[in-house]
Amino acid sequence: MRTLFSTVLIALTVTSIWGQKKVLDHPDFDIWNTIEGKTVSANGQYMMYSLEKGQKDSFLKIKDAKARTVFEYERSENGVFTYNDNYALFAIKPWKDSVVELKRAKVKKDDLPNDTLGIYNIKTQMFTKIPNVKSYKVPEKWEGFVACLVDEEKSGKKKEKTESKKDSVQKKSKKKKVGKENGYHLVIHNLSTSKNDTVKFVTDYTFAKEGKTLAYATSGQDSTLKAGVYVLDLENNVKRQVFENEKAKYFELSLSDSGEKLAFVVDTDTTKVQIRPNELYLWKEGNEKAEKKLDAEKAPKGYLVSSDGKVHFSKDETKLYFGLRRPPVVKDTTLTEDEIVNVEVWTYNEPELYTVQEVEVKNEQKRSYTTVLNLDTDKLVQIGTQSFPDTKIGNEGNAKFALAGTRLPYQLERQWKGYTAADYVLVDTETGETREILKNVAGNVRFSPEAKYVYGYHSVDSTWFSYSLASNKLVKLTEGKVFYDELNDSPKHPRSYGSPGWTKNDDALLLYDRFDIWSFDPETGQAEKLTNGRDTRTVYRYVKLDDEERFVDADKWLLSTFNEVNKEAGFVQYDPKKKSFKKLVSGPYRYTAPIKARESDALIYTRESFTEFPNIRLTDLNFKKSTVISNANPQQSEYNWGTAELVEWTSLDGIELKGVLIKPENFDPSKKYPMIVNFYERSSDNLYRHRAPSPGRSTINYSFYASRGYLIFNPDVQYRVGYPGESAFNCVIPGITSLIEKGFVDKDNIGVQGHSWGGYQIAYLVTKTNIFKAAESGAPVVNMISAYGGIRWATGLSREFQYEHTQSRIGGTPWEYPLRYIENSPIFNIDKIETPLLIMHNDSDGHVPWYQGIEFFMALRRLQKPAWMLNYNGEPHWPLKLQHKKDFNVRMQQFFDHYLKGAPKPVWMDKGVPAIEKGIHQGYEPVSDK
Repeated sequence: MRTLFSTVLIALTVTSIWGQKKVLDHPDFDIWNTIEGKTVSANGQYMMYSLEKGQKDSFLKIKDAKARTVFEYERSENGVFTYNDNYALFAIKPWKDSVVELKRAKVKKDDLPNDTLGIYNIKTQMFTKIPNVKSYKVPEKWEGFVACLVDEEKSGKKKEKTESKKDSVQKKSKKKKVGKENGYHLVIHNLSTSKNDTVKFVTDYTFAKEGKTLAYATSGQDSTLKAGVYVLDLENNVKRQVFENEKAKYFELSLSDSGEKLAFVVDTDTTKVQIRPNELYLWKEGNEKAEKKLDAEKAPKGYLVSSDGKVHFSKDETKLYFGLRRPPVVKDTTLTEDEIVNVEVWTYNEPELYTVQEVEVKNEQKRSYTTVLNLDTDKLVQIGTQSFPDTKIGNEGNAKFALAGTRLPYQLERQWKGYTAADYVLVDTETGETREILKNVAGNVRFSPEAKYVYGYHSVDSTWFSYSLASNKLVKLTEGKVFYDELNDSPKHPRSYGSPGWTKNDDALLLYDRFDIWSFDPETGQAEKLTNGRDTRTVYRYVKLDDEERFVDADKWLLSTFNEVNKEAGFVQYDPKKKSFKKLVSGPYRYTAPIKARESDALIYTRESFTEFPNIRLTDLNFKKSTVISNANPQQSEYNWGTAELVEWTSLDGIELKGVLIKPENFDPSKKYPMIVNFYERSSDNLYRHRAPSPGRSTINYSFYASRGYLIFNPDVQYRVGYPGESAFNCVIPGITSLIEKGFVDKDNIGVQGHSWGGYQIAYLVTKTNIFKAAESGAPVVNMISAYGGIRWATGLSREFQYEHTQSRIGGTPWEYPLRYIENSPIFNIDKIETPLLIMHNDSDGHVPWYQGIEFFMALRRLQKPAWMLNYNGEPHWPLKLQHKKDFNVRMQQFFDHYLKGAPKPVWMDKGVPAIEKGIHQGYEPVSDK
């Protein structure tokens, strides 16, 4: 990386021309921190987070309520507080520089260093480390222990260095191999005493949620411990072996919340072809051994116990849920490679397209069907089947009925509709009886918290509904009312605005419209509006402060606010009994949803604007006082930054539109500035989004370009079905001309940049206007006819639905609307382009077919129009590797600087980078005058 960008440091050095402040450059990306993993202790007295800086190591910090640093540690992340706040646990990563050097030395992945578990005692300030940790777990609702799998072989290697070569060889010859198959050493660390107990060759382990119980399985490689499953009572230090088998493998160890029951799946088959099917075992407190509850003989016909299905108990611990599977498809291993027929058979009427089947092969091999064992009666009920594979259980597993759905009758039409409907039945978990309740519903269907109702949003009817299990009655709650996306401008059924949840006892379902919160009686459909946001165009949304909250039943609700007119946000307190509001905080900022301390009113949240980084803030439910806890990027004050403002104009279709204009710091309206237009669909709601310097994967960095003296314009676009390209023109171009009329835009130096859907629109615009001096179009579709018949390789889905019903907005097939496909395809007007183009399209793009970028470039090359194409080998829809993101940002900046600022053309734009030099010479340096 240092070699790659050493040239950039020289070629792209920028001298500040505005006072003493610095101008952002590419190396500055590496000094900007992001805040990761923020969390607050249960008592609200401590906050923990990590600062992550580019390719450098993360830095973990623990601070108190006055923002004083209590503890910090380098290269650490993923911090958690234990249940009673006495300890902080976090992962200490290997030094990144060391890992890079090991990779450079071709060290195998399995031999790279593991993480270390850091344990900090908040009260005593003692710090403990457990090295070579593969994973660790802590109890969810009690404190006292942490369990972690440790790779003792790597720890042992350090000790072996001090031994003689002969002793080391003898020791290794006797040593059982630690690893994924045989298991790792389980270290059970007592937090209060700092003592460790070690169990060797453990393959799986789990804590009970509430009871002080730990269960684990061992492979039997240790002669001092029999292979099997163990339950450890940590409170009384009592260990029981509840199952024993020298050759078995164990899956899905699951303790009930109390720790008094344990279930697991046993695989005694050593052939890996399921000659001996899995078995399900259950252990109960008071029993010496686990009891086999299900095997191949007792399983429903045509099904076997699955090792991949989730095993868990109902909240009341009267039911055990697990998975059944179909018998595996066994390969004929006697065939040689020359005898195996490798052919794909694509069938016109099979429900799932073959490419989707390919993507889903691994998931299909692991597919399991939810089944319940009633522990009081030993009655087995299969909920999910091949006919109704999709299942949901209710009331934390306690409900009498489960929900089973099937999309199979409607799977084929998903190829062009873009959504899949489903049929639903209720399954009695005690008797197995089924009741058909819903047909052909397009949308997410689920249970109310106490499973008194099934409810959902049917997108075809744009209607919320409830179905009463007691009365077998269906009520269309919002029929004739607008609880769907009012701004939908695609040829698809509009989405809903969502739901904050149910009130206590399933008494009422709360729903959102565009602005407000409503309460609906699920029995009668009677509605009541709870907020009054529509008059002021203020959006009210419920803020969930407790992750385990099942009902919206607090005395006071915290609501977020967002004003669609000025884009300002904030929070209010709402009293549902008095229907009164109390304003807490608001302003020209963007706020994140607060995280509440479990045992206090303390909240942590962030606020941000274009100029203000989203640092962590501590407050309480009244928001009267806010303490800034973090100071992630104090260096920002040293740099020229910029400002963001809302601008308005009228489209050529007469539509009032908004957009965001970014201006350089110390903007002078009497000067003229080069401008880059960047857009996608509607983005003005992000007016107060902070844009920290970073090498983006697909778009310009607003702070970076503003610092370097550019204006950035992000206009909203409203579409007309069938004419997406023309819609973009009618919205974007008047927005640009309205800014030119203000006198500060250099009309001769305007660029445009966008990716994917944005890339398509740019490809279309440059065939219709020469207003742009230069354009970067990322992963664009230029031929809607060829793209219509393509595949989205990441999912295997056909692209047909996108053109008929979703983002591409054509509204039908090529044989229904051939002219729409031609008129909206830039490829048919490529000869009209006069704008130099930079195209980025990668050969592993799973969203937009790579050949679209090739069609674009080859047409421009055929016409000898100035064009360059960047293909980052092996990358998907956008570059993900940091070195590629950095490279893309350098080339894009050089491209725009050359055309919009008159900077020298770099070598890669003048002569390219020959294949023989790929990965060696980047061509960043300016073309020599000689």
